[in-house]
Amino acid sequence: MTVATTTPEAFAQVQDGASPTTGRESIVIYGINYAPEIAGVGRYSGEIGAYLAAEGHAVCVVTAPPHYPGWRVQAPHRNGWAYEALAGAEIYRCPLYLSEQMKGVRRLLAPLSFAASSAPVALWSILRRRPSVVLVVEPTLFVAPMALLAARLVGARTVLHVQDLEVEAAFAVGHLGQGGLLARLAGAFDQAMARSFDRIVTISNRMAEKIIDKGVEASKVEVVRNWVDLDQVRPDQDASAYRRELGIAEDAFVALYSGNLGAKQGVRLIWEAAERLRDQPEILFLVAGDGPMRPELEKAAARLPNLRLVGFQPEARFGEFLSVADVHLLPQEREAADLLLPSKLGGMLASAKPVIVTADEGTELAEFLGASCRMTPPGDAAALAQAIQEAAASGPTPEHRAQRLALANQLAKTSGINLFTQAALFLQPSDASSDASLKAA
Repeated sequence: MTVATTTPEAFAQVQDGASPTTGRESIVIYGINYAPEIAGVGRYSGEIGAYLAAEGHAVCVVTAPPHYPGWRVQAPHRNGWAYEALAGAEIYRCPLYLSEQMKGVRRLLAPLSFAASSAPVALWSILRRRPSVVLVVEPTLFVAPMALLAARLVGARTVLHVQDLEVEAAFAVGHLGQGGLLARLAGAFDQAMARSFDRIVTISNRMAEKIIDKGVEASKVEVVRNWVDLDQVRPDQDASAYRRELGIAEDAFVALYSGNLGAKQGVRLIWEAAERLRDQPEILFLVAGDGPMRPELEKAAARLPNLRLVGFQPEARFGEFLSVADVHLLPQEREAADLLLPSKLGGMLASAKPVIVTADEGTELAEFLGASCRMTPPGDAAALAQAIQEAAASGPTPEHRAQRLALANQLAKTSGINLFTQAALFLQPSDASSDASLKAA
């Protein structure tokens, strides 16, 4: 990977000096998250861009410096305008507002600032390249107006990849209050943007239903779930060496959470459950990740001997690390149910280890997982603690293990990314791709 910090004016020099990329399609991807981020939206957008480039398409990406989920720019990148070539795609990075306390209005300033700084770059990229497809990734929807305008000017088809219903989620978890005029304005903007795209691809059936409820034609909406690389995450990987590296006793029962430490993820429940089980030292809560809730987790870990906090583990050892768990924890706030589908789910299932999920009956997460995982009510630390105790006492069952692996196979990257490509590049009729993607769900 090469990283070169530059100014918007220098982008033209970079493009003018580049050789034209040959490919069947020219595609511009526009979104705030991209590789090398390894969590959430950035991982999937990066894999999409790399796959399209490997298939011979000319891929241009307008994005921000890698910063998620810690809301800090990752070295060697800087929070400025920059160009790089990555996995066959040309990447134009644009700055955004970041702060140590990314809560409330500051969470709003981050995507707004990115939309402002990237707008001229996106306009220039689309007008110059005249792509056949402009793919916008939500979050953030704030970039949609410029993407739609530029695409219309060159006759490009537009696709919105909805990874997170960010407007509803922001109000549901209290980032922007609980309603009022701001909520109505945001909702009107959300609806107007959604109706303007030629196609929308989202990651769950309930999210698709909510998008259709905004007035989007059902024929425009596709469902392709986020995938998992089954070559990277495999069942029964030997994690004994990894446990020794982390200083975990051989006989410890590890309840693992690995991912973003944010409000929507409900990670507060983890330390509340650890508090209830602090007198059972054989049960270790291991949390790996970064995000706005990390400082509070650090405080909890300082006083709870059964709670360990580490950073994200090396990507090359991701599958091995997931096998460190005796049980995976998947907490989620009740208010965020059906507004997103946790991207970490696929890796948990592919590891074959037991999973405890906080989800209400009737939510898509609960319906998709069925009896393969243990369900507890969102926000109920006592129920979560009890479920962990019972998992430690009983151990995994072969039947549920087989069910988890069967679900993981449904989420295989090889089929998922191909279905996404078919939908995003309009390679088959909408009805056919929708049927195929729903089968993959």
